[in-house]
Amino acid sequence: MTLPTLSALGLCAALFAPAAFAADLPDMAGKEITVVTENAYPPLQFMQDGVAVGWEYDAMAEIAKRLNLSVSYENISWDAMIPAVSEGQFDLGMTGITIREDRKEKVDFSDAYMRSEMVMMVRGDEARFTDAASFAANADLLMAAQPGTTPFYVGVYEVLDGNEANPRIKMFETFGAGVQALRNGDVDLVLTDGTAGNGYVAASEGALKIVGDKLGAEDFGFIFPKGSELVAPINAALAEMAADGTLEALNKKWFLDFKVGG
Repeated sequence: MTLPTLSALGLCAALFAPAAFAADLPDMAGKEITVVTENAYPPLQFMQDGVAVGWEYDAMAEIAKRLNLSVSYENISWDAMIPAVSEGQFDLGMTGITIREDRKEKVDFSDAYMRSEMVMMVRGDEARFTDAASFAANADLLMAAQPGTTPFYVGVYEVLDGNEANPRIKMFETFGAGVQALRNGDVDLVLTDGTAGNGYVAASEGALKIVGDKLGAEDFGFIFPKGSELVAPINAALAEMAADGTLEALNKKWFLDFKVGG
């Protein structure tokens, strides 16, 4: 079962119903869990007027209600998130994390709750390049990335020359810092999935835009320490939320109705 795609609306994202459906969800008896996130990835999770909001927060609140979980949140940088969850410092991580086989060696993933295609985000007045090939051809142009992320690897292997130490890639601790560097003129390109890219573009009042073709697709999931007892019930909750239209409602709220920064 697949929920309606957002790609026709130019948002490059689609929500999925996991394969299994649970009619009766388990009662977790108020179990307390700590969820860690980055708060730098609109509209999935970000700070708005000093309050942490976003698609993932709403989804997690609904999951907690259905499963009878008590959730508290912590903030951490992207590069520290997977190691921290893997070591059991937190019960769950969320920040639009791409489901990848190498990451499965360190953490368990939920079923995919979203798919987003990669896009090239640039300044609104950028005219020196219009696609990956023309960016790669100009040695003066720089790209922002976070180490170990899907955009980093796409930048290395699909845009540039396959050299992970290429000096044209400037590393930033958070996705938001890379976007700020783009706006400041310190770098010329941020590769990101359409979810975050469209969120930033919508809030930029013309300061940012998307150029070129999409560069692939990625599925997002929540992460857990290996062997976590939370994976199965949260998958069941996601399945039920997909089947009853809750994910579709969140989809509409955050990708159609909500204006980041508004």
